[in-house]
Amino acid sequence: MKAQEIFQEYNDHILLTYTRMPAIFVKGKGSVLTDIQGKKYLDFFPGWGVSNVGHCHPKVMGAVREQIGKLIHVPNNFYNPHQAKLAKELIRIAFDGRIFFCNSGAESIEAGLKFARAWGEGQKTEIITTHNAFHGRTLGALTATGQLKHQQGFAPLVPGFQYVPFNNIEAIKSAISPKTAAILLELVQGEGGINIATKEYVQELRHICDEKKILMIVDEVQTGMGRTGEIFAFKHYGIVPDVMCLAKALGGGLPIGAMIVKKELADVFKPGMHGSTFAGSPLICKAALGVIKAIYADKMLQNVKAQGPYILEKLNELKAKYDIIKQVRGVGLMIGMELSIEGAAIFKECFAKGLIINCTQGNVLRIMPALNVTQRQINKAIHILEAAIKTVLKI
Repeated sequence: MKAQEIFQEYNDHILLTYTRMPAIFVKGKGSVLTDIQGKKYLDFFPGWGVSNVGHCHPKVMGAVREQIGKLIHVPNNFYNPHQAKLAKELIRIAFDGRIFFCNSGAESIEAGLKFARAWGEGQKTEIITTHNAFHGRTLGALTATGQLKHQQGFAPLVPGFQYVPFNNIEAIKSAISPKTAAILLELVQGEGGINIATKEYVQELRHICDEKKILMIVDEVQTGMGRTGEIFAFKHYGIVPDVMCLAKALGGGLPIGAMIVKKELADVFKPGMHGSTFAGSPLICKAALGVIKAIYADKMLQNVKAQGPYILEKLNELKAKYDIIKQVRGVGLMIGMELSIEGAAIFKECFAKGLIINCTQGNVLRIMPALNVTQRQINKAIHILEAAIKTVLKI
């Protein structure tokens, strides 16, 4: 099909739930995407954080090729060896617990919310989340999302949620009641604008949850699988959550989510209380095992710890040159550049010049390259970003 035919088919047959850029991508390798015209783009926001190991990583593709000719799917009332292997690996790199597999970040959050309600046994039913959080678009996850703009048009939402300011421990304390079952938290708010929880805040929150017997649920859907320089962001804080929700990068481009609960909580869910038809298939689990292998065999965490500070340094050099840049913040390769103007024009200009980034909250440019990004690619991205800023300022 030609490009115009594809655009027309989308207009004729697909719901307009996304604001799409005018590009049709047909190939990807590492941090480079190629469109239908053969134009190459440097992808510094790969799949909204899905492709942490880059597009079509050999270890992921090899795992998929090996499995797809043998068995793609079996339902969860049977056993499959790759699900067992993946669960063991995730527990090894996370914490001693038990896992429920699903298909997406929103599903993992929904599982966490249901788990908290089940744990509360009808006595503890309320969930506390934070302003500017983003937890997903299914109805429970959407209710947990502390942003009115995403909730408009979908009332009535799920009852039993409270929202408090991020990084404000006193607000948490004031919101807790005898009915509080769980506190749900992103350690780095991604869609919220790259807002980073302080270590003191998270450690005090852990203490409060222990003291008042409240579940601490950490949303690692975007921070998980190496994005912050640790395999999971909670490892920066010296704590272990009661429940962790995971998705995006785990499948290397294929759909998978997971909820991990501490071992001592494992008997809360009984057979029949929750399920997922497609979750944990042999094919998807084999791909996820390839992702874990790639991260460790290719020493990607070490690369994040080296390249993260480098890209922050380069962005701060731009900040010193251009007054429109208010702040650069980030951890690992999860970075936001806050502007004093709307960021859409710069985002679009970057795209036109062959660099894919993201704009969130209207004025925060979000930059999240693959974990194996090179310094040369960073330099090229900074060059394009600066050129885009210059173009927009001239306009």
